[in-house]
Amino acid sequence: MSSANNAPSGALPAICWGGFVAGTIDIGAAAVITQLSPIFIMKVVAGGLLGRSAFEGDASVAALGLVLQWAMSIIIAAIFVIAARSLPGLLRRWIVSGIAYGVVVYFVMNYVVVPLSAIGKGFPAFDLYKFSANMVAMILFGLIVAFFAQRFLGHRD
Repeated sequence: MSSANNAPSGALPAICWGGFVAGTIDIGAAAVITQLSPIFIMKVVAGGLLGRSAFEGDASVAALGLVLQWAMSIIIAAIFVIAARSLPGLLRRWIVSGIAYGVVVYFVMNYVVVPLSAIGKGFPAFDLYKFSANMVAMILFGLIVAFFAQRFLGHRD
C-alpha cells in the first residue's frame, strides 16, 4: 500500500489504470482529430481484426473495438511497466520517459501494427496536421501510462 493515500501499489494496478485511462482517452482524441464519432473510431479499431466489414456493423462491433482498444492499451502499458521495473530511471524521470514512450508507440502503431492489421491500409501521403495531432495524442498516451507506472510502483519525483 502506498503511504500517501492507502492506494494499492504494484504492477497490476499500474498496468490496468494506465491501459484503461490512456486507451479511453485515445478514443476521444481520435474522435476529436478526425471529427468522427467515438462509435466510428471503435469500429475502426474493430476493423483491425474484422477488416472493412466492421464499418457495416452495429453496436456490438463498436463494443468489440472498445475491448480491442483496451486490450492493446493494457499490453502497451504492461510493456512500459515491465521496462520500468528493470530500469527505475524510467520512473524517476517519468515525464521524459512517457513522452519518449509515446513517440515509440506512435511509430510502432502506425508503421507496424496498422499495416499488418486486417484493415491494413497503405501509407497515406504525409499530412503535417494529422502527423502532429496523432503524435501529440500518442505522447499523451505515453504520459498517462508513465504517470500510472510512477504512481503505483512507488517512485516519486
